[in-house]
Amino acid sequence: MGGRRYGPVVDGQRTSGGSGREYQRVSDELRLRMTDGTYPEQSFLPSQRYLVKEFGVSRDTVQRALRDLTDEGWIESRQGSGSRVIRSQRIQSTATKATRSRRGTTLDPLISEAFERPEVTLDVYTLTSESLDAHIRLQVERIRRGSIAPQRIALRMLLPDETQLLPYPRIKGDQEDPRPRERLRAITRRHTESLVHLLNDLKTEGRVPSVDVQVQHAPLTPAFKLYLLNGVEALHGMYVVEERPMALDDGEVVTALDVIGLGATLTHQVKDADPNSPGSVFVESMQAWFDSVWKLLAQ
Repeated sequence: MGGRRYGPVVDGQRTSGGSGREYQRVSDELRLRMTDGTYPEQSFLPSQRYLVKEFGVSRDTVQRALRDLTDEGWIESRQGSGSRVIRSQRIQSTATKATRSRRGTTLDPLISEAFERPEVTLDVYTLTSESLDAHIRLQVERIRRGSIAPQRIALRMLLPDETQLLPYPRIKGDQEDPRPRERLRAITRRHTESLVHLLNDLKTEGRVPSVDVQVQHAPLTPAFKLYLLNGVEALHGMYVVEERPMALDDGEVVTALDVIGLGATLTHQVKDADPNSPGSVFVESMQAWFDSVWKLLAQ
């Protein structure tokens, strides 16, 4: 199956200031800054007063954006103490290349290096597209600045079937309440549309000659997150179920059973010249798994 291909969309369709969605613009930018290291783990975000002035929005808008980032596991907010960055995607790498020692332990340098190749291929299996959207946004900015110049970008993303009843997120003690799942679907759709538009715009603007973005949905509950980069690197991490407070769209705060993508430590494996090495075997097996689901189960 070829998967769904998304076409470019004009800017007016992506912005949402008139529909009460300005908080998404604020949260997207803050998420990007935490991804690229502007606000590293354990640092504090600027004050709400500063953010109100910088983004030209109301305090209520800033507070809604911060609530979303708190729900997603990026920050911890305490009255009188500000908002502190508490999580980034942790990497446990077994790679021996010299460059790996200079990467640190976050996902961004790995994605950044993948985009420095003339041809970029990403196969991603994930519960939501939230963190990938932040990483794609960062790479798009690098391309627009002229820092990198890939000639082809191909992304295949596998997401859960939207019609299936996922075991998480759900309200503790009430699996039937649909609101957490509806919230998850809304978040996934927003970030999926965002990253698809970002990549397609690169082709429209003439910055990348070839862009192919495909999204399919599989009838599986993601128990893990998987990134396959340029056919030679794999990042794999199990989701851990947590009990946490969740603010629903109607303002009610509930106790939810959920997984947070940033909480999944990713194991990094690299394919090398030895087809029998642990890295090569792992990458090949994960690629075979992804391809089989993509071709035979997803739609």
